[in-house]
Amino acid sequence: MARWLMKSEPNVFSFTDLQNKPVEEWHSVRNYTARNNMMQMKVGELAFFYHSNIGKEIVGIMKVVALAHPDSTAEPNDKGKIVWQCVDVAAHKPLKKPVTLEQIKADPALQDMALLKYSRLSVQPVTDAEWAHIMKLGGL
Repeated sequence: MARWLMKSEPNVFSFTDLQNKPVEEWHSVRNYTARNNMMQMKVGELAFFYHSNIGKEIVGIMKVVALAHPDSTAEPNDKGKIVWQCVDVAAHKPLKKPVTLEQIKADPALQDMALLKYSRLSVQPVTDAEWAHIMKLGGL
């Protein structure tokens, strides 16, 4: 199974907000690469929840609970088709310690992470080695 990292601004939707909902549609992503990443996701795969802009840290883990489907916040294109897709997610568990962007940047084991190479990409893959290392840094 693949692993992922998904970003949200905590003042808009935080990991705590996700924990307070049974399921959340990961909507409003308007980047084709991020959309394509969600379209590759399988039910049961895990993703790090990253607080972007404020905090800049991985704070929890969520689970994909529904395959990609049309984003309910998207408008149809001129042919009547909704091109934006999203998955549904649920909170899985918080990290014991947040893993900050500063830590990730300073860690040689994480230098090739998509988070550093594609900093504006809101949905991105995480390798198994990166996942294991961040889990350890996060106290899990």
